[in-house]
Amino acid sequence: MKNLELPPVWLAAFIAIAWAQSVYYPMGLNFGTGWADLLGGLLVGAGLLLMLMAVQEFHRHHTTIMPRRDSSHFVQSGIYKRSRNPIYLGDAMILAGLILRWDAVLSLPLIPLFVWVIEKRFIVGEEKHLRRTYKARYASYLNRVRRWV
Repeated sequence: MKNLELPPVWLAAFIAIAWAQSVYYPMGLNFGTGWADLLGGLLVGAGLLLMLMAVQEFHRHHTTIMPRRDSSHFVQSGIYKRSRNPIYLGDAMILAGLILRWDAVLSLPLIPLFVWVIEKRFIVGEEKHLRRTYKARYASYLNRVRRWV
């Protein structure tokens, strides 16, 4: 049960559902030729790049990347100047990119559902911890940086 509390497990589950839909229930639907593959590849690549940039910032500041663990530093630099949740944003971009690449048209609703699950299971708790721990610094950060983009 503890493994369900890791965002990559949720991402993998959503990816598996999208893949299964594309393989077993395509319903004759597709996004057309060319553009979906290109955009899907760009989204997957950009999502991986965002995640790498975020992990680098955590590593540079010697703090944990694991949700629900106490951070030793409040990271506001690098990609965190643009998004409060670049790793989760990267996850959503990867899911969207794979749905496009696989022509999993019926799986499009999985993207907002994934974002909702991540917000409820992880982001809300993380923000509560940051608000309690870093008080005024976090309040200032909230005013400068949006949750997603």
